[in-house]
Amino acid sequence: MAAGQSSDTSHLYEGKVIRAAAPSRKKLAGKMKAGGAELPDDAVPEVHIPTFVESLFGGPLVPKMKFLPADRMVQTLQLIGGGLMMMLAVLTYLVTPADGTFWNGFALWMGFDALGQILHLLIVIAALGAGFFGIFRRDARGLLASYVLFIIISLRFAASKDTFDTGMLAEVGEFWTKQLIVLYAVSLVMYMEVTNGIIRFSMLDTSIRTGEVYVMNVKKVLSRYHISLIVTPIIAAFVASCTLLINVIIPWFFEFFDKETSVRLSQSVELTSVYGVALGTMFVFVLVATLFAANIPLRIQQWREAADD
Repeated sequence: MAAGQSSDTSHLYEGKVIRAAAPSRKKLAGKMKAGGAELPDDAVPEVHIPTFVESLFGGPLVPKMKFLPADRMVQTLQLIGGGLMMMLAVLTYLVTPADGTFWNGFALWMGFDALGQILHLLIVIAALGAGFFGIFRRDARGLLASYVLFIIISLRFAASKDTFDTGMLAEVGEFWTKQLIVLYAVSLVMYMEVTNGIIRFSMLDTSIRTGEVYVMNVKKVLSRYHISLIVTPIIAAFVASCTLLINVIIPWFFEFFDKETSVRLSQSVELTSVYGVALGTMFVFVLVATLFAANIPLRIQQWREAADD
């Protein structure tokens, strides 16, 4: 620095405001007068007004998402989902005959009995096609269409117990018929859960690989999910079996006290009707309430946490 020159530079900042960051464009837009310059594009926030369906379900029914190529955990879920869907299609065709459906009634009204079976089979095939598209393309629209078709084919408007005693289930006893129905119901729920898991884990994997989020110990999260996929259907199948087999459980229980009463109960019509289902539901709820009263879920959680440590 030359002699006689001052190092003071304060005169350079007289009348100026020093900011630590750039001025807020939204705040600036709020101070602008009418008729002035146009508002910056990023000064106006984007507002999305949800539709009635989105308000009802808490979000878009079919979200639009783009994923990176599937990694190993997503591919594993895709294989599990495809296997569940094939088993569900077979069980659907076995335990949900065309009798009592709308399309079968329409076929009988037209005088073309085979049309009901053809339409029934076409709905199963369409559910399979939509499911395969949704699973391996990871498209929620295909999965939603598959869910709707599998649910529609299970609807009955005029069916009875005799419906399940004909066709392919004619040679199967009551016990195994009910077990097939339980397996069908559990398979339907697990198919929906696993295929939704494909979308959720694809979102998680994409967020991790693009650096949007950081998740510690992803393998542990995935192992817990796999364990729940095994434990949950077992518990659901046990609960549903207890509900449907109440006409077998109650006579078996009373056999220890009075065999004559047990025989009468086994021949009871009420136990196989809606009253029996209500009694079985009450039995299941009492069992679940007992487990929660003994705090069994917390004890299991503590045992699992201790095993992980």
